[in-house]
Formats: sequence, structure tokens, C-alpha cells
Amino acid sequence: KASSFFPQGDKLYGGRLTGSLDPIMEKLNSSIEVDHRLAEVDVRSSIAYAKALEKAGILSKAEVEKIISGLEKISEEISKGTLVITKTDEDIHTTIERRLKELIGDVAGKLHTGRSRNDQVVTDLRLLMKSSITVLSGHLQQLIRTLVERASAEIEVILPGYTHLQRAQPIRWSHLLLSHAVALTRDSERLSEVKKRIDVLPLGSINSIDAVSDRDFAVEFLSTSSLLMIHLSKLAEDLILFATKEFGFITLSDAFCTGSSLMPQKKNPDSLELIRSKTGRTIGLLVVLKGLPSAYNKDLQEDKEAVIDVIDTLSAVLQVTTGVISTLQINKETMEKALSPDMLATDLANLLVRKGMPFRQAHTAVGKAVHLAETKGVTLNHLSPEDLKSITPMLGGDISQVFNQQSSVEQYTSPGGTAKSSVSTQIEQLKELLKKQKD
Repeated sequence: KASSFFPQGDKLYGGRLTGSLDPIMEKLNSSIEVDHRLAEVDVRSSIAYAKALEKAGILSKAEVEKIISGLEKISEEISKGTLVITKTDEDIHTTIERRLKELIGDVAGKLHTGRSRNDQVVTDLRLLMKSSITVLSGHLQQLIRTLVERASAEIEVILPGYTHLQRAQPIRWSHLLLSHAVALTRDSERLSEVKKRIDVLPLGSINSIDAVSDRDFAVEFLSTSSLLMIHLSKLAEDLILFATKEFGFITLSDAFCTGSSLMPQKKNPDSLELIRSKTGRTIGLLVVLKGLPSAYNKDLQEDKEAVIDVIDTLSAVLQVTTGVISTLQINKETMEKALSPDMLATDLANLLVRKGMPFRQAHTAVGKAVHLAETKGVTLNHLSPEDLKSITPMLGGDISQVFNQQSSVEQYTSPGGTAKSSVSTQIEQLKELLKKQKD
């Protein structure tokens, strides 16, 4: 005999449909492999909902106490890993509802009064994402802190700066590290903003249709995560290049590398390559949402898999990146050897500007000097005074002071520059920002 609160058949909707669900359809329809992660938050939201039903006069005090007692027992089973999921459990909500009935009987069915699974799904997902973002933000802030600490400790180190992967100008190693840290602070701010919009209760919303079909919060989280992953990918790519024999600027810890099954000499930066490769996993839900009509559609079941996968991926990637940054060794001598006089061509142009020449003319003049040095097979600083004067008389006199890497970086004292004073200011600004975000 069917319970007065449960439909006939082994499905929550079994009273309407006859016969068994096709096995392949059963597999396609099921989301239990993913949404078992919602188990604990489902119990928490159900406890809160039971209390609300009592307040509304739908449940008696005795019924609420019985329901909460059963849900707390289920919570214990979840914690211990003993909650049994059966083949007929379509999702975690079905599992918990079935188990609650086993524990307390038909009164369990009253918990579903005025609440559909669509309400449960979006409420549970919001709760899971809210707590997960708190954890992710902690991991992200630790990574930023690690970059800032490293920048502070290694502020004296100078290496080539690159554009188009070509040597450009000398910069401080700390300046480069902080460029990544600053980008990540924007990601931290975005996560905080997303969390505010996630922290909205669908059970009692402005509009019930929107409440169950809204996945803006999930898309916004995935979009924010995509930007974060792109920033982490850029950092990983820089480190991959710097760790090659061709660059040799850094040495990665063995704890974050693997070897080759064929070539014994190899040390592969797999950790960084995996960080770089994970970026593409964060954009799939955007495609799912395109073209859906109003209210709930089964397509939305895909949101949980996308969101949970990104939560897990980001958590691992952030922690691994922090580990890589905190354990790598810099090869200061190799960085300094990579500095060359031709990288100071811009400084030579700036010297002409200080003498009154318009920058575009100065750029052309120094470009000719670089070409002449290449033609003669010498470095820019070894052109003779006569060679320089033949390009422009303004290059006459002693220009040796231009060809000093330390002096070069120290002239960029404006905010955000690579001079020691400017980098030190950036470090303090980031420390203060981290303190505010923590508070």
C-alpha cells in the first residue's frame, strides 16, 4: 500500500508514470555520482526548512523534533560514510528523503510540503558554493601572500623583462612576481562579489520561476574562475619557460616535477603544465544555458557537475601553485648573465630625450645604432664615439653611464615601476590589501 505522503512506484514521481525507466535513460537521468557532494548541505537546508514549516503552522513541534532527529542521524551517516545510496536513488535528495522515511516513517513526507526538488537543488548548490568560495578565497590569499613574501625577500634580483618572448628591458624579479600577485587580487575581489550574489535564499524569493531557473550565480562563479585560471596559466607558463635549460632562471622542487620513462636526465614541470591545461574546463556551463526557456529544465542538472569540478580543480591548482612558488629556487647568476647591453637601448633613447630630442626621433636614432652594432658584430656599448656621432651629434660625449643594469631599473621610480623604492611600495600596498581582504 502506498504511503499517504509518498507516490506509488520507486520514484518520487511514480504515481503518474507506469512501467520501469529504460536502464540507459536511468543512467543518463541520474546525477547521484555528482550531487552526493550536496548531501550535508541538503540535510542542513532541510533542518532549516522543517523549522520554517513549524513556524508556518504546518508541522507540529513533535513532528519537527522527529524530522530533525532523523536528519541529524543521516548527517552522522554522511560523516561516517555509511549512508547507503541505492540503485533507485535518482539523486541525493531522493536518497535523503528515502532514508528519512526509513528512520522516522511517514512523517518524513511532510518535509516536502511546499518545496520541490528544483527548490532543493538550487538552495543546496548555493550553500555548497558559498562555503567552497570561502575555502578557495583562503587558498588564493595564501598564494598571493607567498608571491609577496618571495618578492620582498628577493627584491635585489634583476633579470631580463620580455615582450613577445624577446628580451626587452631589465626588471626586478620581484616586479614580475608582483605583476601576478596584483592580477590575483582582482580575482580575490571578484570571488567576494560572487559570494554576495550566491548568498540569496531561493526558498521565499522575489519570483518563484526565476528562483529555480536562475543559474546566473553559477555562470558568474565559472566566469570568475575562468579569469583566475587564465592568470594562473600565465604564471605557470612563465615558470615553465624559466625552468627550461634554455633559460635556466629557476629550478623547480622535485616535489612538483616528474621524470621521463625513457630519458633519465629529464625533469618535467608537470605541476605547471597541469595548471596551464585546466583552464579550459571552466567554460562549459555557458553553452548549456544558451537557448533554455523559462523555469526549470533538465539541462540545468549539468550545473552541479560543472561547478563542483571547477571547485575541486581550483582548490588543487591554487594549493599546487603555492607549493611551486614557495619551493622553487632562483638562479640569480644565470638571470644576471642573461642581461645584455642591447636591452638598454631604450635607456639610450631616454638619454637623447633628456637632451631635448623628441622621443620618436630618439627611437629612430638608437634603432640605427643597434643596426650598426649588429652589422659590426659588436654590442651596442662597444660602438666607437665616431660611430655614435655619425648617427647624431647628440650621442657624443660619455654615455657609459647608460649601460648599467642597476642604474637602469632604478630610474623607474614612478608608481608601479621596477625601481626598488617603487617595488617596495607595491609590496606594502599588497600586504595592506591582503589584510583588508582577510578582515
